[in-house]
Amino acid sequence: MDIERFMQGYQAAWQCRDEAMFVALFAADGEYHNTPFAVQRGPAQLAEYWRRVKLQEDVRVEYQVLSSSATGGIAHWRTTYQVASEELFQIWAKSTGTGLPARQPGDPLPRMILDGMLKAEFDGKACKRCDIWWHSMPAAS
Repeated sequence: MDIERFMQGYQAAWQCRDEAMFVALFAADGEYHNTPFAVQRGPAQLAEYWRRVKLQEDVRVEYQVLSSSATGGIAHWRTTYQVASEELFQIWAKSTGTGLPARQPGDPLPRMILDGMLKAEFDGKACKRCDIWWHSMPAAS
């Protein structure tokens, strides 16, 4: 596994909204740090976290590999999606620093842009640790 193959899989798992594809990118004890303060370890936690992408529709993921080595790499990624449920909107609304728009009950759900960086470490076959840093904002209407 290298950063290019990982990012291809990451893109496919997100666009297909498939937690099994996501989990397959990681070693059995792999870690996904979706914020500096939260980590998902192992297949069960990884799958549970990734299931929330099923609350997104019309997902598009772009990425650019910035650095690559035999044991890791860094990539910039940008994801756009349509918030598909009030549940997803509330998940992000409760997060801090996400830049979510103010919304009144009954207002349409927004299309969001996530812009982030990813650093991954590999054991040769799979990802051992992935750290992401990101910011979200509503897409211009």
